[in-house]
Amino acid sequence: MTNLRFVFLFFICSFFSNAQDQVNIADISTRPTAKAEALESSPTIDGEVIDDGIWKTIAPLSELSQAQPNFGEPASEKTEIKVAYTSSVFYVSVVCYDSNPRGLVVSDARRDADLDNTDAFLFILDTYKDGQNGFIFGTNSLGVEYDAQVDNEGQGNFNANRQQGGTIGGFNLNWDGAWEVKTKVGDFGWSAEFAIPLRTLRFQSGKDWGINFRRNIRKSNEIAYWSEMPLGLDLKRLSLAGTLTNLDLQSPGNLKLIPYVLTRFDKDNTADDTDYQTGFEVGGDIKYSVTPSLTLDLTYNTDFAQVEVDDQQVNLDRFNLFFPEKRPFFLENAGLFSVGSPGEVDLFFSRRIGIGNNGNIVPIIGGARVSGKLNRTNVGLLSMWTEEVSDKGIEENNFTVARVNHEFKGRSALGAVIINREGLQSDNNYNRTFALDGKLGLGRKARMSGFFSKTIDPSKRIDAHSFKFQTDYNWNNWEMRAGYTEVGEGFNPEVGFLLRSAFKKPEGLVLYHLRPKNPDAKILEYRPHISYRGYWNFDGFQETGFLHVDNHFEWKSGIELHTGVNFTTEGVVTPFDISRGKNVVIDPGVYKHSEGQIVFFTNQSKPFSVNLRSVIGGSFGGTRYVESITGRYRAGDKFNLAATFLYNNFQLPNGDFTANILRTQMTYSFKPNIYLQGLVQHNTTDKLWAANMRFGWLQQANTGLFVVWNYNLQDGDPLNNSFIIKYTRIFDLVK
Repeated sequence: MTNLRFVFLFFICSFFSNAQDQVNIADISTRPTAKAEALESSPTIDGEVIDDGIWKTIAPLSELSQAQPNFGEPASEKTEIKVAYTSSVFYVSVVCYDSNPRGLVVSDARRDADLDNTDAFLFILDTYKDGQNGFIFGTNSLGVEYDAQVDNEGQGNFNANRQQGGTIGGFNLNWDGAWEVKTKVGDFGWSAEFAIPLRTLRFQSGKDWGINFRRNIRKSNEIAYWSEMPLGLDLKRLSLAGTLTNLDLQSPGNLKLIPYVLTRFDKDNTADDTDYQTGFEVGGDIKYSVTPSLTLDLTYNTDFAQVEVDDQQVNLDRFNLFFPEKRPFFLENAGLFSVGSPGEVDLFFSRRIGIGNNGNIVPIIGGARVSGKLNRTNVGLLSMWTEEVSDKGIEENNFTVARVNHEFKGRSALGAVIINREGLQSDNNYNRTFALDGKLGLGRKARMSGFFSKTIDPSKRIDAHSFKFQTDYNWNNWEMRAGYTEVGEGFNPEVGFLLRSAFKKPEGLVLYHLRPKNPDAKILEYRPHISYRGYWNFDGFQETGFLHVDNHFEWKSGIELHTGVNFTTEGVVTPFDISRGKNVVIDPGVYKHSEGQIVFFTNQSKPFSVNLRSVIGGSFGGTRYVESITGRYRAGDKFNLAATFLYNNFQLPNGDFTANILRTQMTYSFKPNIYLQGLVQHNTTDKLWAANMRFGWLQQANTGLFVVWNYNLQDGDPLNNSFIIKYTRIFDLVK
């Protein structure tokens, strides 16, 4: 306990001793404006910008200001950005001058590789000029294709308990558009040319766009923006973007056919017939732009063989684990269909379509989706059909989601959604969810948001409701949020996700970004903060309480240290086996504890980096030790290796046990579009070894050739393995 008091005292002293040592916020009274140039001929996309005759005729944008390390100061290196378009393509070029081009930092050459810890250039397009939704494009000196969709300015739930990547809140990294980027490195630094077909975007003719640019200069841990961002905000804050004018764009035709062919060899050693089973499948998608801002997607015999497998998790509590959606068809415009509290009360969770409760695959026959925007109204309609799986007791089902959301000026909106699952082989097998949601922007600094929902099924449950109200403030270096969530005892969204059922939950967060004024200071930022969340059942019994007091120390070198203390309450009504089969039972009662927490990681841009996390303290009347270590090694721009070991040791009144996971990931990129990726995982609780190897030769929008091998062992015995070859291609039927 003495150590916990020391951590708490250290946190308080760090905050108050530096309370006067802060910087001014960004001046947001005016936002910058840029002009896009109309071109009669297209530039050659080869990364050569400086000597290109077409680009020479366009005046550059070059005024970028630092968000870090020296907030508000001009960028330390010169950057020249130019924007242009033809009748069918939108172009951006950039020259990133660098005084030490040999010191450019790159990490991973794969599509959508993380650009945070590299020299990189990114921009965001608000093609509806609604200040809420947009597309992000980016690259590094290798010419990596990085793209994502942003919904609701990227704002999701502030305590989502998400444990893996996928679509999170309002940021969808797994969206993949068809576009091109080329780069060139020289004595001047590096340059890049982006060519984005207008049919890849969604926009409304005759309107200006919102736009912002970001450059990472990794040698100085520098981030600079064209439209200046206050501390704590980033490129996704579209309401603070600049304006792009002189856009005379017309609707391009868009009709794409995306077929696939697949052959597979499967062996299930748990089945009666353990011989290899072979199969051949065909299917595909059709994409048609009804209007420039409204798209129809059709899919038949939908397949996701190329999608990476889930990271293994160990459930050391009484509640559900979250595994994110990674399948491409469900990820486009995913933010439009998202209603609720992400990761806790998701009213629509697309993994319920085609994946059973126990993880078994349920074949998808096909479906359709219409999504996009009509003026200021977002609309979405999704309908999917799944096959019967008789040996699992699953009948044919139809899943339908209808969504509408109207955006008002001032970051405000009002929406509704209907979610329906209908069994097609019986008369009384259905589940329906109805919801209203909205948000009210309070200027640029604060916002209120919330939803109310009810479910209906044949059991006619009572108290089948859920709702949430949340308010947040993000300005003047402060982040403050408060919310209340309630899930009724009868609430049952079968096509959604509930972290836990039947609860009342207040929560809050206060965080401060503290930047030293001294430009020679080695510390970049302190982030003292305190947060709380508590869960009560409807009898007034507290099931969980979590008070977190912490301070983050971030150095300009890229090193970070997080020191914190947690005060926890766990109320148990029904005994449960926390050890999953080792008979370590948690008895009913109320358990109050405290624990210390340390997180440390080195500069992620270095060839070798380490991430450590340690939590030690009381748990269910005993003690727990939760340790994790991740080591990453990078050899140039082609080879990446990461190994993670998760160690959980519980010493409890009714017994002791450990539960560990070992995860090793390897990637070798022959070129930015050709890669080999491996994932090997070991779960000691289930005595499971799982291997997944994927070879990808990408073409447009993450299509191409994929070769996938899966192998699983449990307690030394083989479970199942598969070998899959899949080829998919985009045919652009309208030029």
